[in-house]
Amino acid sequence: MEKPRQGFWGLWNISFGFFGIQIGFALQNANMSRIFQSLGESLDNLTALWIAAPLTGLLVQPIIGHMSDRTWLGKLGRRRPYFLAGAIMASLALFVMPLAPALWFAAVMLWILDASINVSMEPFRAFVGDMLRKDQHTAGYSLQTAFIGAGAVVGSIFPWVLDHLGVANEVAGGGIPDTVKYSFWFGGLIYLLSVLWTVFSTTEFSPEELRAFGQEDAEGDDSTIRALAARSSNSALIWVVLGFAVAAVVAYEDLEKEVYLLGALMAGYGLASLVAIQLAKGGRSNNMLSHIVGDFSGMPEIMKKLALAQFFSWSALFIMWIYTTPVVAQYVFGSSDPASAAYNEGGNWVGILFAVYNGVAALAALFLLPKLAARFGKVKTHMACLLAGSAGFAAFLFIRDPQMLLLAEIGIGIAWASILAMPYAILASSLPQGKLGIYMGLFNVFIVVPQLLVATVMGTILKAFFPTEPIWTMAFAAVVMALAALATLRVKEPA
Repeated sequence: MEKPRQGFWGLWNISFGFFGIQIGFALQNANMSRIFQSLGESLDNLTALWIAAPLTGLLVQPIIGHMSDRTWLGKLGRRRPYFLAGAIMASLALFVMPLAPALWFAAVMLWILDASINVSMEPFRAFVGDMLRKDQHTAGYSLQTAFIGAGAVVGSIFPWVLDHLGVANEVAGGGIPDTVKYSFWFGGLIYLLSVLWTVFSTTEFSPEELRAFGQEDAEGDDSTIRALAARSSNSALIWVVLGFAVAAVVAYEDLEKEVYLLGALMAGYGLASLVAIQLAKGGRSNNMLSHIVGDFSGMPEIMKKLALAQFFSWSALFIMWIYTTPVVAQYVFGSSDPASAAYNEGGNWVGILFAVYNGVAALAALFLLPKLAARFGKVKTHMACLLAGSAGFAAFLFIRDPQMLLLAEIGIGIAWASILAMPYAILASSLPQGKLGIYMGLFNVFIVVPQLLVATVMGTILKAFFPTEPIWTMAFAAVVMALAALATLRVKEPA
């Protein structure tokens, strides 16, 4: 028995909530550095404040994925309770964020906002796999990517549009301008309404229906737990030792304090693995920790091979989100003073640049990627798109005309479309269907870890080697995106 084939409006309803989610994500990406600097933070400390975003994703996504695989709340279903809860929390955070009276308050609200976005976002990936036949996975993820691009366009251009409508774009003496405040408030409302659309316009398949479709039950699969129980504790101890070694190097070399987080994460993963292994060996397998660690160590081979490409590509993206505003403001608009009119004009133009790459991504997902994938295969298509993104980042080193920067965003947009669609299209038909939630959450670890690496290390590199020249961050982005393209050579084209 097969799942019913979804028509266009069925595909639309399944993914429409991502339109609002991405508005919230785009507002965060394009404006948080601006908010932090408006509240008095220096350039080289931006990465430390941005640690909130990837850290919450690292913790939240595997947990939500594991829980949503095992949830059934009557009419609300399996994944939709998480969409709804995350949307309510994120909308509240978007309303409160621009009212931040101080830097510490804005930093706390970023943690809450990003955690809420992750609660909404993670189950949407698995939702496509739940609702669609395997021969519709590419269409489903492509349309989802189109909504991501469209939502990001709307979120990115909000401040620019409001500025042109006469809303104040600067505050005498510094502070968060009204263009940013109203953008966050409108964005929060659209976020909530779009997720409610998906919640009320779709009906999830019941556990009985999923079993009839041949989709195994996550709770009945203990193969990764058995493998975990058979593991030695040595690898876990190595992670603990490496974590303490990193901390020792930070202390000895007097590096930036946020680098301690890398050591803490290594040691924390090692300790979690030790506990999970001991619980599995003792026969106490009915716990979340053992399941998550067991599933992580027992990832399917294709997921492991895609991980390296994800690592490099998301490193480049995170550099872009943190540093595009200071780079464009300083090198294109001629100001590094966050209180100046030129800097805020540059900040608004970054919103336009982000809107362009997201708009290109939406169009590429609908019209370019399916044709390229059909002709050359998903893997070669992904590699070519990543190389286009690398060229886009490199262009920032040479272009000083704001209009010409739009050309760079075309390459970045093509890469962004592929990053959001191709890996998931490759994975969705290859992963165990009953564990789509946890595996999609764990796959996103390879999105989050590079962001943490950038957030902890990039500030140190910037301060040590080019404290007043943030343009070189774009060179880093170009190089690591090219490495992502090379890493796809290890991935075999799925049948």
